[in-house]
Amino acid sequence: MRNPRAIAMLVVSLLLGLLAAVLAANWLQQRAVAGNKVVVAAVDIQLGSRLNAQMLTTADWPAGSVPPGAFTDVKKLDGRVVKTTVLRGEPLVESKLAPVGTAGGLSAVIADGYRAITVRVNDVIGVAGFALPGNYVDIIVNTQDSSNLQHDRQISKIVLQHILVLAVAQETSRDETKPRVVNAVTLEVTPEQAEKIDLARNIGTLSLVLRNQMDTTKVRVPGVMKPELLNTAAESPPPPPARSVYVERHVVYRPRAPRAREPAQASRDGVDVVKNGISTLQCF
Repeated sequence: MRNPRAIAMLVVSLLLGLLAAVLAANWLQQRAVAGNKVVVAAVDIQLGSRLNAQMLTTADWPAGSVPPGAFTDVKKLDGRVVKTTVLRGEPLVESKLAPVGTAGGLSAVIADGYRAITVRVNDVIGVAGFALPGNYVDIIVNTQDSSNLQHDRQISKIVLQHILVLAVAQETSRDETKPRVVNAVTLEVTPEQAEKIDLARNIGTLSLVLRNQMDTTKVRVPGVMKPELLNTAAESPPPPPARSVYVERHVVYRPRAPRAREPAQASRDGVDVVKNGISTLQCF
């Protein structure tokens, strides 16, 4: 016969263990989230947008994992402008916001010391629509090299590297799954780079080269010309044929002075011979 007391003790032990596990789990959960309310985006927010209460909400955040610069009060973000795209559920931090008092729009997302310039593109120049806001591109200009005064030579050269795309057409939204073919791209550049782009688009044709987001290296390239592209740079034209030169020579005849005639010997007979104006005495 089984011992009722032992069975009762076993049941009580199981109940106490289950209760302890439940209490410990609740205590850990309350400790992890208690007092850690963080303001997050309630919807996808595009860069340059002005925040309001409908765009934001609060969410529990694990203790010790709160992002630096996070907010706990939605009212503190009313009227602030985001300078980058914020996805739904992503916490709002100070580094993603423009300074207090900044007006909304594209001007709010331009970094200090930089400018925004727009260049005209097409489906080829704009990398088939894959140059989206937030991407980085290099800029190539195709023009004529007039350094050779005898004749112009066509050249393609990278003039700017690692340039941020701020907007395509009139939109700053970024959807990496849907390329968009547009007719204009707005770039973030320094004042010196803006001058180069303005000159380049007036003397030639611009093209954009999409680059890796994590690649920040800049290379020095001399550019390529048509002879190098067609592998004819080492070939030199044949030398022109030699020209025959006619030289007219003038010969001046100068007669010799007559030589003094030697006196003939008295004992020998002779004949006076005149040849070419010169008189000689032939003796016998």
